[in-house]
Amino acid sequence: MRPNRTPEQLFIFNHLIRWTVLVIPVALSVGSLIALFLWLLDKAIHLRWDHPWLLYLLPLAGVGIYFLYRFLGKNSEAGNNLIMDEIHTPGGGIPARMAPLVLFTTVITHLFGGSAGREGTAVQIGGSLAQWFSRRTRLSPADTRLLLMTGVAAGFGAVFGTPVTGAIFALEVLAIGRIQYDALLPCLMASVLADLTCNAWGIQHTPYHILPVEFNFLLLGEVILAGLAFGLASHLFSALSHAIRAYSKKWIRPAWLIPIVGGLIIIGLTFLIGTQDYLSLGVTGKEPNSVSIVSSFHAGGATWFSWWWKLLFTALTLSTGFKGGEVTPLFFIGAALGNTLATLSGAPVDLMAGLGFIAVFAGATNTPIACTLMGVELFGPTPAIYYAVACFTAYYFSGRSGIYTAQRTAVPKFIHDPGRAK
Repeated sequence: MRPNRTPEQLFIFNHLIRWTVLVIPVALSVGSLIALFLWLLDKAIHLRWDHPWLLYLLPLAGVGIYFLYRFLGKNSEAGNNLIMDEIHTPGGGIPARMAPLVLFTTVITHLFGGSAGREGTAVQIGGSLAQWFSRRTRLSPADTRLLLMTGVAAGFGAVFGTPVTGAIFALEVLAIGRIQYDALLPCLMASVLADLTCNAWGIQHTPYHILPVEFNFLLLGEVILAGLAFGLASHLFSALSHAIRAYSKKWIRPAWLIPIVGGLIIIGLTFLIGTQDYLSLGVTGKEPNSVSIVSSFHAGGATWFSWWWKLLFTALTLSTGFKGGEVTPLFFIGAALGNTLATLSGAPVDLMAGLGFIAVFAGATNTPIACTLMGVELFGPTPAIYYAVACFTAYYFSGRSGIYTAQRTAVPKFIHDPGRAK
């Protein structure tokens, strides 16, 4: 006689209804605030293009950001790592002021030429708003943890227009080698609804295109080698960022001088290489011949060392106190490196740029599954096998560290990894 499963199914139904009710206000709020953020970011970038002299004020902007966080930020300075720590072990909470503070300071960073992204800002907005709703509804620590994950998913999905990736990223980024599925449906609901809300405000995401390619083993070999290079680039970015941050705190006193030094170095490098292409987001450029993410998908759209310059500019910007995310610059680094590798190997430029776009991100964040899905959402499903090979190869060759210090190691990448978790 078959057991009666009605109570279990009823419990699941009630669980979904409850989380739908909890997720809707979070997703609508996050999607709307992300739309405002992206609109302001676009205005700030175009304003700097029209007034290049704003770059000279970058050191002063950095000092302003430092004192804003010093006197108003509370524990917001920890950024994404604070949110991840709260999900792992609920403690002091995430201040509501994090959302407006990181939104404003990220726009300021881009207005004055800092090389940064937007993912960090989106995740912090999502986590901050989720924590605020959790306090108002007096959720338990376990439910607060899930709601924070939906905030991360909502922010990521809305800022890039990749709702499925946003949901999986929120699950995968917390611990290397482990995905906890207890928040899968709430995260998916939050990410999809936040993305729809952002689009409803008229925000348009940049389209990318990769021409269809047939599978062949020679190209597969080239993709594997490219994945190795993408993983090493991920490792270099993480290592350089951590090193600049550590040595800046050690050698530069008082602390408010750190963004001044960082800003002055960025200004000096800009004059040294004779272009402002490596400032700000870099999705598109001011001039038709500017190096950017979009240009890297075309032959001749990047120089051999464009990836290095963007890596250096971004590591300096984010490690000396300016605000923003790492992911969009990682897209730039990967696409430009893919462009260079395609030039050397004769592989399709658009394919290699697209693979670098997602694979460097996969290596730096240790999220190969989310990044493979991002390739499908952004570029189409046809070369999915190449997405997976590039992302997983980059993941393995990026080493144990990543850009998030609060990310834990649940399962080591290698059985004999000397740094594996006990």
